Amino acid sequence: MTQAGVSHRVGLLESVLDCALLDRGRRPARPTSAGHRLYDHATLLLQHADQMVVGVRNVSRSKRNTVRLGSVESFAATIGPVIISALAQRSNQLRLVSGNTSGLQSQLEARELDFTVTTGRHTAPGLRKEKLFSEPFLVVLPRSFESGTLSTFTALSRRLQFIRYNAHAVIAQEIEDYLQLHSEHIERTYEFDATDLLLSLVSAGHGFALTTPLCLWQSRQYLPSVRILPLSSFSRDGQPYEEMRRSYYLNFHDNELGSLPSVLQELIRIGYEKLVDTEISKGIGFPKSSIYFPHVKS
Repeated sequence: MTQAGVSHRVGLLESVLDCALLDRGRRPARPTSAGHRLYDHATLLLQHADQMVVGVRNVSRSKRNTVRLGSVESFAATIGPVIISALAQRSNQLRLVSGNTSGLQSQLEARELDFTVTTGRHTAPGLRKEKLFSEPFLVVLPRSFESGTLSTFTALSRRLQFIRYNAHAVIAQEIEDYLQLHSEHIERTYEFDATDLLLSLVSAGHGFALTTPLCLWQSRQYLPSVRILPLSSFSRDGQPYEEMRRSYYLNFHDNELGSLPSVLQELIRIGYEKLVDTEISKGIGFPKSSIYFPHVKS
């Protein structure tokens, strides 16, 4: 716009609002307090207008055949196939990609994905975060190893190396926080991004690890060679270690995509319970009651 055009528009606004928006006695002109207030209100209105356009477009997109879902690897490898089959029956196709939590959330914020299933607590403006389920952490030992009177993880680490997830992974941060809470200071030796590598070393007798049922089922080829114990099998000062859980969340843009978020939540719930009923509870040996699903009656 030309300077004259801008001056004309500002003049019209001042006439409608019956107040001065610019202090013209200064060079260059500066906004008055009323001008600043109008600017703040207008900025919010324009942001809402942009969100309205995107939201309306995405509601129409929610009826499309392809749903783009990104998830952490443990979810994609175990529950992903169940979700794909269920959506196919509803005439929806699922484009499933796996990755780490931070990368998936960046893709969601950039609208390269419609949904993400992650384990971190990261949130961003305009995003909705719904808790799906949580699962307990477990201790995984070589099948032939007898822990005997070893009570703490530090004592265990003197007999077996502690095999960690890579420090950049959310699951590694959760485990590290838990160890520090219980005053466990274990030397860093092995660190891996993938559960397969971690469990391959455990099954070969080279160490022990902390992981979860979904991760174990993802790498179930190693189950015959490992022994699984609850955290409460270990203790400090006579007190059993308390339970630690890993939570999964469904993330999506709020007020968009129509009924798809609730449909997907229900499919995930069914898929998880089916997995627990038919496979995990047999192969890993923990009761279904240890699985937490919010808003679902037992």
